[in-house]
Amino acid sequence: MKQAIYEKRGPVPHEVIDAVEKVTPELQSGEALVEVLAAPINPSDVLMLTGEYGMLPDLPAVGGSEGVGRIAAVASDVKLPVGQTVLLPVGIGTWASHVVAAAKKLIPLPNEADAQQLSMISVNPPTASLMLSEFVDLKPGDWVIQNVANSGVGSYVTQLAKIRGLKTVNIVRRESAVDTVQANGGDVVLVDGDDLARRVKEATGGAEIRLGIDAVGGEATDRIASCLAMQGTVVTYGSMSGEPSVVSPRFTIFKDITLKGFWLALWFKNASKEQQMAVYGELTKLIATGQLKTKIQKVYDVAEIKDAVKAATEGGRDGKILIGKTE
Repeated sequence: MKQAIYEKRGPVPHEVIDAVEKVTPELQSGEALVEVLAAPINPSDVLMLTGEYGMLPDLPAVGGSEGVGRIAAVASDVKLPVGQTVLLPVGIGTWASHVVAAAKKLIPLPNEADAQQLSMISVNPPTASLMLSEFVDLKPGDWVIQNVANSGVGSYVTQLAKIRGLKTVNIVRRESAVDTVQANGGDVVLVDGDDLARRVKEATGGAEIRLGIDAVGGEATDRIASCLAMQGTVVTYGSMSGEPSVVSPRFTIFKDITLKGFWLALWFKNASKEQQMAVYGELTKLIATGQLKTKIQKVYDVAEIKDAVKAATEGGRDGKILIGKTE
């Protein structure tokens, strides 16, 4: 079996990780050997390689925090059938050809569903879903504004909003991304920049927008805040600029705008099993039936991990980078 392993962290993420051949271990009681079908490279995975994420695994570590696989073998006391598609445990190290996991932590998924789309269910879709539901009481017909709308989370925000009857203003950083977001169902798509609030007001007919979603930080956060109605809320879940989020006092004081952060790991820590199951039950159904999906740019074999991580960190991508079966 091959694993993408890093023994140190550094500023250039693809330089610290390598594909390593490992002996497949003997299965112990309660374990299953799972062939990895697909595992995404998320921004959080890259930040673990650079050491900038809020929660870091001990080193050496296998990269990858989510994915989907197919059971290849099981211990004698495991009842899951060989050939069953399963969701891998979060944080197990999914950039690998195979993983050994406790069978009780494997979640069976529909064998006929798209494994590549299901491989991304653990992080981005629930992040998008919860940001739309946990901060502002939105009703069908309400508007939401977000930046980095062509990202993985952004595409799910747009799609889930439409499913829930919400309308979206989608901000992108380059003109070439506009068509992609429009095709994804974005109601309004604008390129970020000066005078954003005026342009948003014109495009929406002056609609009241109470929720803004930000993944850039810096002055981009302030531009999102400038588009919100009185007592609106900005939710930030990333900082692609590497800069602290900025919201002007003219918005926090005179419009009572609130800035809040969202981290899925913290939500998991506080949510009940019933709450988690409700979120993932809805998302699994939507993805399995093709109602919710995101664009995939390329799938790399784990042996190509350096190229894959490099591709995932480059600007101008038009879709997710996955590790998995390439044939």
